[in-house]
Amino acid sequence: MKKIVIIGANEFQNPLILKAKEMGFETHVFAWKDGAVGEETADFFYPISIVEREKILEECKKIQPDAVASIGSDLAMLTVNEVAGKLKLPCNSMECTKISTNKYAMRKAFREAGVPVPEFERVDGETKVEEIMHLKLPVIVKPTDRSGSRGITKLTNWGDFPEALNFAVNNSFEKKAIVEEYLTGEEYSCECISYKGTHYFLALTKKYTTGEPHFIETAHAEPSGLSKEQTEKVKAAVFQALSALKVENGASHTEFRIDERDTIKIIEVGARMGGDCIGSDLVFLSTGYDYVRMVIDVACGKKPEMKRVGKEGAAFIRFIFSHEDLELLERLKCEMPEHIHFVSEMKPVERGQVTDSSTRFGYYILAFESLNQAKGYIEL
Repeated sequence: MKKIVIIGANEFQNPLILKAKEMGFETHVFAWKDGAVGEETADFFYPISIVEREKILEECKKIQPDAVASIGSDLAMLTVNEVAGKLKLPCNSMECTKISTNKYAMRKAFREAGVPVPEFERVDGETKVEEIMHLKLPVIVKPTDRSGSRGITKLTNWGDFPEALNFAVNNSFEKKAIVEEYLTGEEYSCECISYKGTHYFLALTKKYTTGEPHFIETAHAEPSGLSKEQTEKVKAAVFQALSALKVENGASHTEFRIDERDTIKIIEVGARMGGDCIGSDLVFLSTGYDYVRMVIDVACGKKPEMKRVGKEGAAFIRFIFSHEDLELLERLKCEMPEHIHFVSEMKPVERGQVTDSSTRFGYYILAFESLNQAKGYIEL
């Protein structure tokens, strides 16, 4: 039987575990033991933290897997690519991994390759505001090496810089942050799969956030509503960005904005699936592409099949921030149960407790036959 090692066991990794089992793989899952769903769905579970790469590598030498994979986590991808590389399995290089998981290194690579990005500076806890005041306000201050809206602040006044810097640095693993000029326009993401350096477009996602100062994501919708002409421009910019980061194999999630002049600027790239169920659920529901299967195929050294195995439609995920959000969900359950694709477990809702993506209280996914059918519910 074919074997696959999966890094991570939470609910966002579980679709990968289930898909691998459906494809006939024996699943070996590594994660810190904390009661995550993957502990139960995996064929074999190893209570080893995803950052303990040497321990995972030693176990993998015994397992002798056909593939190593993960979805939706920058931290997990560091382990995936190091372990897979040492086992001589398909993956991205460690150079690619380090560039694509550090926002400063990523910005430098983009600038050198001519990818359109905002002006930026790297800072640390000792940086004085005078050192970065050449940047034009407003600016975004965020950790160099975190995702999930952690440690992000929009600044419109340099007097607030010390507090924003402290917030970002304290959320950073390397205790550094990046200050970059704020981009205007609507925010989107582009979902792709790459194989041996060739990039394949799958979907565009419209993103919704709480707005300033912390921009925590409240919802995502597919398709994005962008025109065919805009989509072609996005694909060109995204493929250029992926090549600048030396992405060769696997999923990618590129965030960008389009301003009022129709100018595209790349925010950042994750050399992995988009989290928040974008890659694991929304892409399939809106395009019919089996994205999770593609990730497994590429991890096994197989070219992904660019064919639709499901129906094209529209999909929407909304996150729970308040009691009002819960009340809306209950209303939708009564009004349109046929469109409710999934409802997550819910944590007790408390006012003012959502500080980043990891502290949201739950979510639900809606599926429709078309974007027009979905629009009324997306705007609620």
